[in-house]
Amino acid sequence: MLIQRTGPALAILSLVGCAAGQKYHDKTMDFAAVKTVIVLPFSNLSRDNLAGDRVRDVFSTMLLASGGVYVLPTGETNRGLVKASVSAPATPSKDEVIALGKALGAEAVFTGTVREYGEVRSGSAAANAISLSLEMTETTTGKVVWTSSTTRGGITFADRLFGGGGQPMNSITEDAVRDLLRALYK
Repeated sequence: MLIQRTGPALAILSLVGCAAGQKYHDKTMDFAAVKTVIVLPFSNLSRDNLAGDRVRDVFSTMLLASGGVYVLPTGETNRGLVKASVSAPATPSKDEVIALGKALGAEAVFTGTVREYGEVRSGSAAANAISLSLEMTETTTGKVVWTSSTTRGGITFADRLFGGGGQPMNSITEDAVRDLLRALYK
């Protein structure tokens, strides 16, 4: 009987906190050649209507702060989307990525999907969580050269035991972006 009760608890504990997802790195891509990148609007599958914009802003800022690449400003990106006639900025086609790269002089384009963003509940416990995946596409061929995903936050054992509410959403978002940047630069 004790094993049956602890089994689900151990499974739940293993799912909370942080979880790094799968990642793909194209071995033939010269990532050192990438100097300028475009971060397109993120797809948002969460209940928060502004989650995609919030996460895109945090990712763009942290990517620029890393010093590895220059991130084109949002206004410049928006003008490029119009110039390259990109119909769905969150999910551009191969040809649209190539046209966007030519229009803005960028070597790569980042797209992303916010799958979960905000408060999650389990019983009386609640905490903030984010689940996010990103993709980098090279602009000369339109080929995906890197992709990774991560999940951060969630209800911890301490939240269940003592209440609380977890970490602030911005801290969890920054942690998730750090996970993705580590995956990118490895």
